[in-house]
Amino acid sequence: MFIEVCKSKIHRVTVTGADLQYVGSITIDEELMIAANLIENEKVQVINVNNGERLETYIIRGERGTGEIVLNGPAARKVAIGDVIIIVSYATMDFEEAKTFKPRIIFPDSETNRLV
Repeated sequence: MFIEVCKSKIHRVTVTGADLQYVGSITIDEELMIAANLIENEKVQVINVNNGERLETYIIRGERGTGEIVLNGPAARKVAIGDVIIIVSYATMDFEEAKTFKPRIIFPDSETNRLV
């Protein structure tokens, strides 16, 4: 049996931009991506703490060290600049493997989106 489990999580970062005219996705500072074990084009769930919205999209690598968190395309309508969000990715794995798997969860400073 295979199940989906949390693989990576960026807990509480602040949206720095929303670009409705972009093709779609979420741009994440590369430093945060590396720390959370995320890769470009990986599917993620975005949870907006401010309004309860949830959406799925994929990652675009942002400039390292900028703290940028930008929702692009239609997802831009689900956030406001300054909203706090949680970004989660999941992995499918064997049930027994999942019992011992440890997700990579990071807690950046939510005001600067920088690692602490």
